[in-house]
Amino acid sequence: MVLVGVLFLVGLIAPFIGLYPVFMMKALCFALLAAAFNLLFGYGGLLSFGHASFFGTAAYVTGYTMKHWGITPEVGILTGTLAAAALGVGFGWLSIRRQGIYFAMVTLALAQMLYFFYLQFDGFTGGEDGIQAIPRGHLFGLINLDHPLAMYYTVLAICVGGFALIYRIVHSPFGQVLKAIRENEPRAISLGYRVERVKLLVFVLSAALAGLAGATKALVFQLATLNDVNWSVSGDVILMTLVGGVGTLFGPIVGAFVLVIISTYLAGFGSWVTMIEGAIFIICVMSFRRGLCGWVADRFQINSVPLAAADPLPVASPAGFRRVLSEPLTSLKDASHHE
Repeated sequence: MVLVGVLFLVGLIAPFIGLYPVFMMKALCFALLAAAFNLLFGYGGLLSFGHASFFGTAAYVTGYTMKHWGITPEVGILTGTLAAAALGVGFGWLSIRRQGIYFAMVTLALAQMLYFFYLQFDGFTGGEDGIQAIPRGHLFGLINLDHPLAMYYTVLAICVGGFALIYRIVHSPFGQVLKAIRENEPRAISLGYRVERVKLLVFVLSAALAGLAGATKALVFQLATLNDVNWSVSGDVILMTLVGGVGTLFGPIVGAFVLVIISTYLAGFGSWVTMIEGAIFIICVMSFRRGLCGWVADRFQINSVPLAAADPLPVASPAGFRRVLSEPLTSLKDASHHE
């Protein structure tokens, strides 16, 4: 809680201690995107290569509706988020039927199909030019987002709200079921859970949060382009999560800031930035198997609580996750395999 308080305080005073607001807003948007991906991969065990689709779709929808329909920023962000969630329903329904590398390849294929669709559908996306000069407008008709500080604190509030929602999901009974499926899916099925429904729900939640990041980013830069739906964005998100620490709450945030700092302050090296990012990735994977946050946790002996010793896993019932086991479950990793 002390660390959360310190980080929140730094976020509040960042524009007054020499941190460029546009840099901070970019880092916060990508931190929220990485946290959304980590919810699916780190806690659900589902590796997706298609999160750029939700990020870019929300950016396009928000930009188009605000520029051509003249809607307010809050409605534009909500519209983009809902569009990403709807896309997540379709993508999730098709992909969760597969596991492992097959799941990853299906999400990548769907994302590439959407990329080429947006490339041809220039009446909506603007083609290679994208949607430019997106108006920021007035938030709730009162706050002028053209003011840099107003825009920054709006982005900060949105991202903090997104992080809080992810924290609540992870520490809810649904989150415990999600971890159980990640650890031992056959045992979760034997306990009575409808695994495919849980996977689809977490996929849609992750897509919606990724869309929230994309819609916010479109307002920050007043631009939505094909680069937002390119596979490279999905690769960067995976890199951010692995560098920061998979399955940790702060890992994606740390990883996003590290990668944004590298791409921003080393931009003078041109294409060599990609080589530097690759070298950092190799060093982190070889030296910090659990990412930077995982290494800090091990260094100071702040170990994660295992699922068996954490909140007891709720029993599946028609009423939902209401009844809870009085005794902790045995470790799911040590559970016997079911045919």
